[in-house]
Amino acid sequence: MTTLQIIGVPMDLGASRRGVDMGPSAMRVADLDRRLVALGHAVEDRCDVRVPLREGLLDQCTDAPPPGPKFLPAIAGVCAELARLTEGAVAAGKVPVAVGGDHSLAAGSVAGVSTALARRGERLGVIWLDAHADVNTPETSLTGNVHGMPLAHLLGHGDPALAGLAGGAGPAVRAENVALVGVRDIDAAERRHLREWGVATYTMRDLDERGLRAVMEDALRVAGRGTAGIHLSCDLDWVDPVHAPGVGTPVAGGASYREAHLAMEIAADSGRLTSLDIVEINPVLDERNRTAELAAGLVLSAFGLRIL
Repeated sequence: MTTLQIIGVPMDLGASRRGVDMGPSAMRVADLDRRLVALGHAVEDRCDVRVPLREGLLDQCTDAPPPGPKFLPAIAGVCAELARLTEGAVAAGKVPVAVGGDHSLAAGSVAGVSTALARRGERLGVIWLDAHADVNTPETSLTGNVHGMPLAHLLGHGDPALAGLAGGAGPAVRAENVALVGVRDIDAAERRHLREWGVATYTMRDLDERGLRAVMEDALRVAGRGTAGIHLSCDLDWVDPVHAPGVGTPVAGGASYREAHLAMEIAADSGRLTSLDIVEINPVLDERNRTAELAAGLVLSAFGLRIL
């Protein structure tokens, strides 16, 4: 029996649109814990990481965030605490599931898992399901929104506080063990980074031409090559907004409902998942909690739910 540790991260500091901080609550409304228990898992709910309110971080004279990438020091603090929690979960033989909140949290969740494995002389692979590449740095970002930067920081680039959360001499993950799946909105700087850093990137065209199974099998090979396990980081805007309307940065032409579940089922079949993020669930933009219900279903598929 697997013990899953649910960690809510009610953070909207990395995004422009408000509301994604309510994602963990929406997932509780979707009854995620009970449904995982019914599937045969032990579930521990660590409740929510403490996140400072955006209003308390604004300049009271201008009502604007401090200069530089928006709220980066506060985000780094939240991610450091999240890294401590995911490291502890993996060290105790549990599977952490970080529920967001915006995708900047992955700089912490992945770093903690990586640290736990590194203490055993092992390393981590990552599959990143997202409409966006998330490989901007503070220097290249057009918006200053940190939720567009977490993968860059995990690869050792950008702000030292976020890039160094895994400790040690190197990045949290190696580029050779990262696979981006389903991207379809990449800016010029990100294209350059993906090529320069050698990140395996499978766009929606790859899914259209080759099919989801072939792409996920490639992604599992990349993330699994020489690693002790795989972290799956799923941004709900990876799914087409027809099925997942409650996200802050929707992009048409994403994965279908069944493709999304199939990706999770294939990842589950690999038997190599160490940890999971499910992020960017925004109830303010949703329709009767549809996106959170979908997200909960995807988590269930990642941990063994089958049609038959």
